[in-house]
Amino acid sequence: MHLLGIDLGTSSIKAVLMNDQQVILGSNSQALAVTRPQVGWSEQDPADWLTAVDHALQTLQQAHPQAMADVQGLALSGQMHGATLVDAQNQVLRPCILWNDTRSYQEAAALDANPIFRQLSGNIVFPGFTAPKLVWVQKHEPALFAKLHKLLLPKDYVRWWLTGEYASDMSDAAGTAWLDVAKRVWSPELLAGSGMRIEQMPQVLEGTAVSGYLHPRLAERWGIKQRVVVAGGAGDNAAAACGMGTVTAGSAFVSLGTSGVLFAATARYLPNPESAVHTFCHALPNTWHQMGVILSATDSLNWYAQIANQSPVALTQALGENLKPPSRVSFLPYLSGERTPHNDAKIRGAFIGLSHADQQVDLTQAVLEGVAFAIRDNLAALKAAGSHLERVTAVGGGSRSPYWLKVLATTLNLPIDLPAEGDFGAAFGAARLALIAATQAEPFSVLTVPAVAQTIEPETQFIQAFNEAYAHYQHLYPALKGASL
Repeated sequence: MHLLGIDLGTSSIKAVLMNDQQVILGSNSQALAVTRPQVGWSEQDPADWLTAVDHALQTLQQAHPQAMADVQGLALSGQMHGATLVDAQNQVLRPCILWNDTRSYQEAAALDANPIFRQLSGNIVFPGFTAPKLVWVQKHEPALFAKLHKLLLPKDYVRWWLTGEYASDMSDAAGTAWLDVAKRVWSPELLAGSGMRIEQMPQVLEGTAVSGYLHPRLAERWGIKQRVVVAGGAGDNAAAACGMGTVTAGSAFVSLGTSGVLFAATARYLPNPESAVHTFCHALPNTWHQMGVILSATDSLNWYAQIANQSPVALTQALGENLKPPSRVSFLPYLSGERTPHNDAKIRGAFIGLSHADQQVDLTQAVLEGVAFAIRDNLAALKAAGSHLERVTAVGGGSRSPYWLKVLATTLNLPIDLPAEGDFGAAFGAARLALIAATQAEPFSVLTVPAVAQTIEPETQFIQAFNEAYAHYQHLYPALKGASL
């Protein structure tokens, strides 16, 4: 038996082909573009997702025809919170409004002022969540909203294309502000509170459940000879947690991807919306997780690299191997606003403390440190919400930078584990969920923890200096908030 895991990211689609011994035989990525028609807006054309998935699976079929012929399970993971609106003919009504789009900050504040949202969803209604986006569409595009038949999260639109089924999973649905996260069901009260009806929503399933079966015409196109189970899957962070075995209480990971995430698995529902920590369902039945989220992690480095006309790798390599004292320059990574802990859609980033003496390498160092300090804000928020971490596993593109990991370990004062060679990201986690759905295996026997290749320890000689730099960083948000236009 072989399995497919497909991760719909913000900047790319990634597909992995895995056997039933959890060995990845091949993978393929296809780039995606984001459009920003106005400041604070972020959109994608859902048709591009389908093209990318098709190209990725055709490429895997060409490279591994025999394994693809024997695929019997598939699962999706994906960027959360996006609003994909389709009409009764399954035509997409407008570009998908993405997770890092903050146009609906006023609508989010209005929903959040209604106490039932925090009470039932367990979370602040953030501008990036799905519910305020639909209120924005009702207000600004009423004719289009009147045609709405189904609201689908990004990966669930791909699921519809693959299976013909309208379905979502608990972990992704928890990020809409419409799910009763304790009961793991759509809440009619929350939907009504934002002008939606339950019949406009997909069915909601556990990540390990069967959501449908792959269309025979697509199976034939990709050289698949078997009937393919399509599992519920997971939101990107819950899927990454499944890839790393972060499914038992106390286990945690830090993701340095487009966004930055500090994720802790919990055995029970532990909401604390006042901390701006996200409390969501996990991909497994009767499990939950907490996470802090910053909106621009590697996005911050990529933004600076474009301005500096250098690659991100070249910029970080110029820092050398040995950790330096904190930069005199501070960077606040609020390029798209911020979630945890500030819940501020209007705040924007800044370099502070620039002088004639500062060079490109100083600004690179400031960017890496600013992201690390923002993640330390998340560590404090998780602690306030009841999660106490002793170590974390690092994933995401930023985890390939040894210098960045040293900064992060020292800033958090936590050891950071790097998995042994292999791909333990969201696409692999999705493939693991496909294996469980296809075989009805016991989930914890599949979602094991990978071997640790290396542990990055905090550099004790710099801990005090980074503590002081972080204390300075904490003073900057209030000042910047007061100065923002």
